[in-house]
Amino acid sequence: MRFILYSTIFFLITLCSCKEVFFRSGRKLYIIPQPFSIEYSSDNGFRVGNRLKIIYNGKLEQEATLLAIYLKTTGIESETVQGNAAEEGSVFLSVGIGPDSSEAYKMVSREKELIILAPSRNGLLHGIQTFRQILLREYKGSATQLPAFEINDSPQFQWRGMLLDCCRHFMDKEFVKRYIDLLALHKMNRFHWHLTDDQGWRIEIKKYPLLTQKGAWRSDGKGGRYGGFYSHEDIKEVVAYAAERGVTVVPEIELPGHAQAALAAYPQLSCSGGPFQVETEWGVFKEIYCAGNDSSYAFLENVLTEVLELFPSKYIHIGGDEVPKFRWEKCPKCRKRMKDHSLKDEHALQSYFIGRINRFLQSKGRLMLGWDEIMQGGLAEGAIVQSWNGFDWAVEAVKQGHPTIVSPTSHAYFDYGLNDIDLQKVYEFNPIPKGLSKKQAKLVWGGECNMWTERAPQETIDSKVFPRILAMSEVLWSAPKKRDFKIFSERVSKYYECLDRLGVKYGLERIPVSIQTSAENGKLKVILNTDDKNLITLYRLGKDSLQVYRQQLLLSKKDSLKVQFKRGNVTIDFSLTQILQPHLALYNKVWTNYKISESYAGNILDGKRGSFNFKDGCWQGTQGYDIESIVDLGKMTDIGKLSAGFLQYNNAWIFFPKQVEFLISTDGKKYSSIGTVYTKTGPKDKEQKSQEFELKTNKKARYIKMKAVSIGECPDWHDAAGSKSWLFLDELVVE
Repeated sequence: MRFILYSTIFFLITLCSCKEVFFRSGRKLYIIPQPFSIEYSSDNGFRVGNRLKIIYNGKLEQEATLLAIYLKTTGIESETVQGNAAEEGSVFLSVGIGPDSSEAYKMVSREKELIILAPSRNGLLHGIQTFRQILLREYKGSATQLPAFEINDSPQFQWRGMLLDCCRHFMDKEFVKRYIDLLALHKMNRFHWHLTDDQGWRIEIKKYPLLTQKGAWRSDGKGGRYGGFYSHEDIKEVVAYAAERGVTVVPEIELPGHAQAALAAYPQLSCSGGPFQVETEWGVFKEIYCAGNDSSYAFLENVLTEVLELFPSKYIHIGGDEVPKFRWEKCPKCRKRMKDHSLKDEHALQSYFIGRINRFLQSKGRLMLGWDEIMQGGLAEGAIVQSWNGFDWAVEAVKQGHPTIVSPTSHAYFDYGLNDIDLQKVYEFNPIPKGLSKKQAKLVWGGECNMWTERAPQETIDSKVFPRILAMSEVLWSAPKKRDFKIFSERVSKYYECLDRLGVKYGLERIPVSIQTSAENGKLKVILNTDDKNLITLYRLGKDSLQVYRQQLLLSKKDSLKVQFKRGNVTIDFSLTQILQPHLALYNKVWTNYKISESYAGNILDGKRGSFNFKDGCWQGTQGYDIESIVDLGKMTDIGKLSAGFLQYNNAWIFFPKQVEFLISTDGKKYSSIGTVYTKTGPKDKEQKSQEFELKTNKKARYIKMKAVSIGECPDWHDAAGSKSWLFLDELVVE
C-alpha cells in the first residue's frame, strides 16, 4: 500500500515537473537591453533554489561577492568559493575566455549549472547583471526552473552614459549610489556627475574651503538655505562603489561659465569683482571666470588637481557651454589677453582659456571632455566633444578627427516632458549622425541621457528617467538591426515587474492622450485620443464634475479642460490641463515673415492656449526677430476684439514685445492700423508671466495683420546681455 502511495506521488510530481519544463521551455526571457543573441533549447535549464553556490575562477572574489549581494536582495542565500570548473547546482564565473570584445560575455543555462564566461572583468559584470535581471523577474521565493538557453552578447558603443545634475537640486549620496547600480543593471558604463554650476558647488576642495562653506548653499526663498556637498570621503565611496559595478564616474567641473557659485566664494576671480550670491534662479548668467586674470587659471588648476586625486577616470568634463562674453568684452584684463595673444574675438579667447586647461589635464595624463561650445574659436588638441546642440556639431567634431559623445536635446534630455521626448522618441535615437563614413562613424563613441534638475528634485528623478532610460540603454548597447520598437515595448511591459521589485517609481511611456482641435460651425471641436485600451479617460470642463470621456466636445466659449486617467479602479498619477478658446480665426490661413524655431512651432490658430511651460507645444517661438502675422478670415467679418497672447520668462531670454499693433484690410493689400497695445510689464521682471495684448474695436474686415516688436538683444543688465532675445506667441484671437 505504501509503495503504491509513493509511486503515485512520484508519478504526479514527475507529471507536474514535465508540464513545468514543457511550459518553461517555451517561455522567453525579457532582458533590457536586448542581448545580441539568445538561443533556447527544449532541455531543462538551470534550477534556482533558495541557496546557490557561486564558484569563481582566478581573482574574481569581488565579482562573486557582488553577485552574492544581488542574490540576497532577491531572497537567495549563497556561498562563494574559488574553483576551476562548475559543479552541479552552481553558478560558475570565469574570465580570460569567451568572446573577443572586452565587454562581451556568454551565459549558458543548463540543467546542472549556469555558466558566465567573459574575456574581461567588465564583460563578466555585464553577464552578472543579465542574470540579476532574469532573477528579478523569474524568482519569486521558491525553486524556479529557468529555460535552457545560451546568450552571446556585446555592446555596439563603448560610451553608454547618464548625466545627473546635482547642482540645481542636491542628491543624497545613497541616492547617487542607487542610480549607479541602476545604470549597471542596464549595462550603462558612464556616470557623468555634474558637480558645479551657478546654483551650487557640490565638491569639497580642501585648498578652497569657501567653495563649500559659501558656494554649496543658496537662499531657499523662505528665510533659510538650501544645498549640500560631497566630502572627499563621500566621493571616494561613490567612485569605489561604481568601480565595483564596472561604471566609470566622470566628474564635470564647469568653466569658464556657469561659475557663479564659485564666484560667490571667490569674487576676485571674476571680471567685475563682485560681490555675488549663489544663484537662486535657472538660466545662463554673465558672471564668469576672468580670462585675463592669471589667478583664474591657478585656481582652476588647483581645483582640478584635487579632482584628479579623487576621480581615477581618464576623462574629465570641463563643461564649456553657455558662456556669455559680455564681461570679457568690457574687461581691460581680457582685452589685454586678447591683444597679447593675437586673439581675434571673444570666441578665440574662450578657446585660449579652454586650451590652457586642456594642456594642464594632458600633463596629468587625462583627457578633456566638453560640451560642443568648446569648438567655438577652435577645438583644443585631443579634446572629446559632447554634442547637445543637435547633430551638426557632432559631425563637425568627427570631421576634425575628434571623438564625440552624442546627446542631443531632441532625444536625450530627460528633464524634458513626454510631450517632447517619449519612450519611442528615445528608442528612435541613432547616435551616429547621417552622412558619416564608416571610418568617421568609429569616432562616435556613444551617447548619454542627460538628467538636468532645474525642475526635478530628487523625489521626481525616477519618474523622469524611467522607463526612458530603458530605451537609451538598448540604443547604446544593441545593434540597430536588432531593434524593433513594437517588440521592445512588449518587453518593457513585462519588465516593469523588475522595476517594481527594485522600488523604482517609474513614469509613463508617453502622454496617454492627445488633444485634437478643429473648427466646426463657429465652435471649437475637441477630441481626446488615446491608444491605450487599458486606460479610462476622465475629463472636466471648468468647475464641472469629473466624467468619463465618450465622445467629442464642442466649446462655444473659453474654458479649462482637465484630463485624468484610471486603470481599473486605480487613478494614474498624471493629469493634463489645457486652456481652450474658440474664436473666429480658428484654423484659417496664416502667413508669417519671421523664422519659427523648430523646437517651438505651435499653431497660433488652434484654440490651445499656452501654459507657463514654454515647451508645452502650444507656443510659437522666434529668436532675434519681430513678429508679423497675417490671417485670412475667408470673408468679410464683423470684428469686436483682437488679441495676442505672449509669454515673458526673463531667465530663459523670453520677453514680452515692446508693443503689438493690429491692422485690418478688406483686400489683403492695403492695411489700416486700428491701434497699438504696449506691454504692462518691464523686461526686468523675472516672474513668469503671460499677457493678452488685446484691442476692442467695431470694424469689418477679411484680413488681420499683427505686428509684435521685440526688445532686440538681451539688455546690458541681463545675464545673457548681447544675446538675441525670444518672442513667444500662443494664439492670435479674433472675436
